[in-house]
Amino acid sequence: MSSPGWTPDFLQASALFEPLRPAGNGLEHLHDWPDIGTLEHLRDHAAAPPVTRSGKPVHFVPQNVAARDFAQQYEPRIYLAGEVQTRAHNWHDLFNALVWLTFPRAKAALNQLHYQALLQEHGNEKVQRGPLRDTATLFDESGVIVMSSDAGLSKLLQDFEWKHLFWRQREAVCAHMRFFLFGHGLYEKALKPYTGMTGKGIILAVEQDFFHRPLALQLAAADSMLDNFLSGNDVAPVALSPVPLLGYPGWSPDNANEAYYDNSQYFRPRPTRVAD
Repeated sequence: MSSPGWTPDFLQASALFEPLRPAGNGLEHLHDWPDIGTLEHLRDHAAAPPVTRSGKPVHFVPQNVAARDFAQQYEPRIYLAGEVQTRAHNWHDLFNALVWLTFPRAKAALNQLHYQALLQEHGNEKVQRGPLRDTATLFDESGVIVMSSDAGLSKLLQDFEWKHLFWRQREAVCAHMRFFLFGHGLYEKALKPYTGMTGKGIILAVEQDFFHRPLALQLAAADSMLDNFLSGNDVAPVALSPVPLLGYPGWSPDNANEAYYDNSQYFRPRPTRVAD
């Protein structure tokens, strides 16, 4: 019998979890929540064990009480010591750990963005939380990596042309686009997916042969490309595209019907810009 709240086969429950399956291999055999030792075992056997941008190997550690010291706060502690505080029996933190193991380079890049922003804010009341940190937080929680070999399909996504993209171009989307959930908050929501579930996407252009590679190589390439993107100067709120996730073909049993895409409360039109 499994521990209350623990679902051993959660990674097989939906295609939304596919990116985490290599990193979470073996969790389906557990009858209780994975402890720190189990997460460290997964880390040791990851394809690329995560390392922070400061050069510290990442380890999962129990959560401490709220720390006032800057170096002991959540993001600084990761950057300076490589220690990711992880709560027991907690889906949110478990998914965060699995994302670290799946996209280690991109997570390290986001952590550095957080650390640098917090360092500027620390001890300086005149420096307020800025849009860069807001964007990093939003993508960390709700990010989607959109891999696309078709610029036309990418534009449909950016233009909020949801029905045209997901219904009229359904076969093309399956052949030329792939969505990888990144945000650990999204993964938690995917345990009970609901109409309205929306991510924030970064679109990365790839060649068509990308989609013929094994999943492990696709994930490694997506991680590397996202790392490069986050290391550039173009990370801003405008760079994130809304992605109504249950519109992707096959990610909801209801989206096999054309009428599903007529729900304008979910598949919202592009916001109208207010003239200056």
